[in-house]
Amino acid sequence: MAGNGTILILKTGETLAPVKAVRGDFEKWITAYLELPKYKIKLCEAYAGEPIPDISLTSGIIVTGSPSMVTDRPEWSERAAVWLAKIVDDDVVPVLGICYGHQLLAHGLGGEVGKNPNGREMGTVELRMNVAGATGDILFGGGTFPVHMSHVESVLVPPDGAKVLGATDLDPNAVLRFGPRQWGVQFHPEFDADITRRYVEVRREIIRGEGSDPEAMIEATASTPESSSILNRFAELAN
Repeated sequence: MAGNGTILILKTGETLAPVKAVRGDFEKWITAYLELPKYKIKLCEAYAGEPIPDISLTSGIIVTGSPSMVTDRPEWSERAAVWLAKIVDDDVVPVLGICYGHQLLAHGLGGEVGKNPNGREMGTVELRMNVAGATGDILFGGGTFPVHMSHVESVLVPPDGAKVLGATDLDPNAVLRFGPRQWGVQFHPEFDADITRRYVEVRREIIRGEGSDPEAMIEATASTPESSSILNRFAELAN
């Protein structure tokens, strides 16, 4: 499909209310890293029941994160999962799934999503790209770099045909390539250090109750330029 420079942001939920009140929402953070107006943005609030627009009008799709769980399987989410799986199977346009979007793609394609047996992953963590990610992938290179995480569910079993490109200490399937131009990342390339700190602060007591140290997470939060650069690289591929 020929690109027309329009990126569809498929929104799967709203960020935490205290964070939104100060910093806005997922689509604002994503577009901040894109070279606008080089790319046009179409927003679809799928979680609110908004119909998914005609895919022929877009060059690529970014699927957002969400505080919701893929395993709850709301009707809109299941419908989006089937739609996304068809796009991957037919290689219609490039797709980048973020957090919930990563898991939604895996679920739609027949993988298994569930509670991460290693526990909540939060804050700035180290992502390690494997050999498959270092050689031949058109979006990712190799190496190790910091990323921002906030999740309790993960892709436990990737779907058939998916390639594992990267892992963290708590998530062996942190980066997956589902098709030639379709990827999922468990981390948040759209987060900056301030957003990540605010996420930890909102969940401070939950984190402490789970036996982790929220203050240490806040202290360890760092900038993630390698992670954030993925968003504009994806837009360039989709254009």
